Amino acid sequence: MAFGRSDPPKMPKAIKLLIAGGFGVGKTTMVGAVSEIRPLRTEEVLTDRSVGVDDLAGVESKATTTVAMDFGRISIGDEFMLYLFGTPGQERFWFVWDELARGALGAVVLADTRRLADCFPSVDYFERRGTPFVVAVNCFDGAPVFELDEVKLALNLGADIPVMLCDARRRESGKEVLITLVKHAYHRRPATPVG
Repeated sequence: MAFGRSDPPKMPKAIKLLIAGGFGVGKTTMVGAVSEIRPLRTEEVLTDRSVGVDDLAGVESKATTTVAMDFGRISIGDEFMLYLFGTPGQERFWFVWDELARGALGAVVLADTRRLADCFPSVDYFERRGTPFVVAVNCFDGAPVFELDEVKLALNLGADIPVMLCDARRRESGKEVLITLVKHAYHRRPATPVG
């Protein structure tokens, strides 16, 4: 090695992950809980213009909504950088999903047992794209509790799709969900041809 010469710093590998699900399910909360940086949020206050457009049943105390995306970041040593993109939940903002999903390794679909049908569009979207995903049931206070096999059956998920409980407010819980997603996506990768 020549004197005074050093190897250039190694750039971490970027991994893009999505946090999706229905309106008010906890996507913004999860990104904020796990991000090591102050998350970028594109939230707007709900106004009377959303009456009849946004269904607040079960989330009556919700005062804001994501209109574009949430963004957060997690460093894993010097080797990896996880970039988290929270998708908007309402149908009128779904047009941004294709841009957000481009290049994503996988997605977390957050589910709320009080409004389980609200995660169907996310499940359908990732199944159609062939994007690996996991379902994380956000444990809201007072929400009905079901066995994970019941949730899997209700969502008509394949046996290989991980379903787990989480608390989107807790960093450790969110990290467990993301670790499960990355492992699941890794195992779903197509084999690299030899030669």
